[in-house]
Amino acid sequence: MRKLVKLDRLSPEEAALAPRYARGAMTQAIPKYELAEGEMDPESAYQLIHDELLLDGSARLNLATFVTTWMEPQAEKLMAESFAKNMIDKDEYPQTAEIENRRINIVTRLFHAPEQGVGVSTIGSSEAVMLAGLALKWRWRERMRAKKKSSERPNMIMGSNVQVVWEKFCRYWDVEARYLPMERGRYVITPEQVVNAVDENTIGVVAILGTTYTGEFEPIQEIHDALVRLNAEKKWEVPLHVDGASGAFVAPFLHPDLPWDFRLPLVKSINASGHKYGLVYPGVGWVAWRSHEDLPEDLVFHVNYLGGDMPTFTLNFSRAGNQVVGQYYNFLRLGREGYTRIMQALRDTATWLSGEIAKLGPFELVSDGSAIPVFAFSVREGTPFSAFDLSDKLRERGWQVPAYTMPDDAKDVAVLRVVVREGFSRDLASMLLDDLRTATEQLAKSPPAAAKEPQASFAH
Repeated sequence: MRKLVKLDRLSPEEAALAPRYARGAMTQAIPKYELAEGEMDPESAYQLIHDELLLDGSARLNLATFVTTWMEPQAEKLMAESFAKNMIDKDEYPQTAEIENRRINIVTRLFHAPEQGVGVSTIGSSEAVMLAGLALKWRWRERMRAKKKSSERPNMIMGSNVQVVWEKFCRYWDVEARYLPMERGRYVITPEQVVNAVDENTIGVVAILGTTYTGEFEPIQEIHDALVRLNAEKKWEVPLHVDGASGAFVAPFLHPDLPWDFRLPLVKSINASGHKYGLVYPGVGWVAWRSHEDLPEDLVFHVNYLGGDMPTFTLNFSRAGNQVVGQYYNFLRLGREGYTRIMQALRDTATWLSGEIAKLGPFELVSDGSAIPVFAFSVREGTPFSAFDLSDKLRERGWQVPAYTMPDDAKDVAVLRVVVREGFSRDLASMLLDDLRTATEQLAKSPPAAAKEPQASFAH
């Protein structure tokens, strides 16, 4: 009888010829929570991780995320070539630094800043929000000290529909968060709410250009005008920050005449996510200021131990330059015309799909995708299944359509949300519609014993 060969004792030459899944690493459990004692050949290491990741959902079918899941192969190639470049090291990588500077100028011009080039790139809007909030707090503190008044109790005004990073900012930097409540049928803040909440200790008001919950624009110009009148009456200088994480790369192309940006004098800062509708893989964001006056100099650090004087205003010091390069590729490749064409196509797909869903019967639109290519819909009362049941049913076909309850004071409303992104074609939209129709019919025929309820709060 022929003796069996111990697979884990193969010579390097024999291992190279062994079938992939008959190698030692593939025939035994691997350590998952501690380092292995020995090494593993690179092909096996790759295959093991590759196979584990098959258990993830498909990124392209993930309609929960705003984050870009498709880019052109030329962009991917440039980004791969830039992984090793540390963005902070501007002396060693001067052309990457120059590309970042160009992008900041493009972004500030896109937002109609009277003083271009005042801004920084960030990991995403979360870091951008922290930096913008710090600038608002520093400026408020300077104003209070100039008036010889206390700067001990700063507050910030925002809706309960804000992304959780604003709650983080207020908690981390000791600012009172004053949340303005939503109500059934209204999921944005109003100028009246803002005026009633603001006082002398308000460092700023946050208005959202494309809310996470529904994709709607808050009435930014109306809020701005109400603040102008209040400031004039009270002799205050309460500024406005626009959270454009979702909408700042949409509005300039779909709604070019809408005043939401630095065309409004009280808008002092704007955050935007390049990895959302900026069309770049995560993570890259932007924060732009109206002028140098709105970015306090004492928040900017100067370092020279990497080879030259480098001003820096970030929370994160080291990061790859590839997202900066990817964003610049999009700006160069698409221009205004290309971005407009893409956003129009996404909006048309979103409004078509939302309109078809509304015709199915059991659903009611909360938003229709006309502001940004995002819409939300609820299950009508009396339907024998919930939004959460439908979300689970769609997952059987690979679709990830999130179901969640609305913010405080409207938590009795549960919705499903669809984010239409680059790479989501009209053909995929029609397939989702077919699967939604089938899921609805199956749930109506065999309703769950009890409608499923949310197990945890919605994560933005």
